Order: sequence, then structure tokens, then C-alpha cells
Amino acid sequence: MSAVEDRLAGLDLVVPTVPAPVAVYVPAVRSGSYVFTSGQLPLRDGQLLLAGKVGGEVSAEEAYDCAKQCALNAIAAVKSQVEDLDQVVRVVKATVFVASTPDFTGQPGVANGASELFGAAFGDAGQHARSAVGVPVLPLDAPVEVELIVEIG
Repeated sequence: MSAVEDRLAGLDLVVPTVPAPVAVYVPAVRSGSYVFTSGQLPLRDGQLLLAGKVGGEVSAEEAYDCAKQCALNAIAAVKSQVEDLDQVVRVVKATVFVASTPDFTGQPGVANGASELFGAAFGDAGQHARSAVGVPVLPLDAPVEVELIVEIG
């Protein structure tokens, strides 16, 4: 088990099997020293944790937890492209999409669910650039989607 997986285990988390794509794409692609993930939804055991809009049917706290699950799934997508998660030398960029009501402006707080998990998993290498973007709808009516770019050593 990698040091990254050990740190996650200390949080009672396990890197899951990468979720199957919901359309025609692959979960992640490696190009040179980088892995680019597709957008990861808050799926656990093949089921969407929650559906709906943040600021409506989904609270900011619930969306934060969804972002955390998306991040775990993004880590799984990275793992599908490398032999060992300890090969990640830097989480370069996270993009967090938040399906939210027009008056909801707390996208950065929701995105912290993903960012904090990357920091806990990768330590200093998990500090990254980030965009938190409010959108009207996401696939399967998911409240959050996360994509990731990591550098591999």
C-alpha cells in the first residue's frame, strides 16, 4: 500500500475502484508526466450520493461531502494510470463544478471538500490551483463534479 493510501486509511477512506464512465470516455489519460482525469461524480458503489442543486435540495454541507467523494474517485482515476499513487509529485489543478441555484455563491466552500482531501492524501504535494464553478446542471443531476490534473514523477 502506498503512503497516500495509508494516509487515506487513517481517515477511514479507501481508494475505490474507478467508477465506470457514464458516457463515451475514459476515466483518465496519461500524457507524458501528467494525468488528466475526466470529471468525477459523487458515486459510491455505483450509486450517486445525492441529486439536485446546491442551495436547493442539497445543502452546502452535503455538497462538501459530495466533493470529497468526487475527489476520492478522481484519486482512483489517477491510480488507474500509475503503478503507485506515491508517484504523484504534485496535484497541479482541480476544477470543481457545483450545480447550484442562481442565488448560491458558496461554490468555494463546497470545493474545499475536494481540496482538503487532496491535501490530506498528498501532503504538501496536494496543494493545488483550483477553479470552483457554479453551473446550472451536471450529469445525472449530480450536485458536484471534480476533474484533476496531477504531475507524475
